[in-house]
Amino acid sequence: MYSKVTRKVAITVRPFYLADQSAPDQNRYVWAYRVNIENRGDDTVHLLNRHWRITDKLGRWQDVKGPGVVGEQPILKPGESFEYTSGCPLETPSGIMVGTYEMVTSSGETFLADIPAFSLDSPHDKPSIN
Repeated sequence: MYSKVTRKVAITVRPFYLADQSAPDQNRYVWAYRVNIENRGDDTVHLLNRHWRITDKLGRWQDVKGPGVVGEQPILKPGESFEYTSGCPLETPSGIMVGTYEMVTSSGETFLADIPAFSLDSPHDKPSIN
């Protein structure tokens, strides 16, 4: 599990490998990840947009940007949380994801909440020592 707090918005991510949707012999590796966004502050926050940077084992990356998450733009009052599950396919047996959520407070102040970097590891990857 990976966690990060930005301006009292806590984001926790739990990735898991989906062996039943992967096909290593075809260079297809699939993960799901569960994200929990918790408002620990005193102000209501609204998630407007997402930005992910997804990097595979070979260092190739792609940016994914768009409105909200899984078709929603949740509004979180103090103490509330929102959880969703999404997925990520790669052509390599491991990778890493990191990103931000663009948030706006009830007073109209916009900020970026950091999504912690998390690794996408499959049992098909050969460990390496860095």
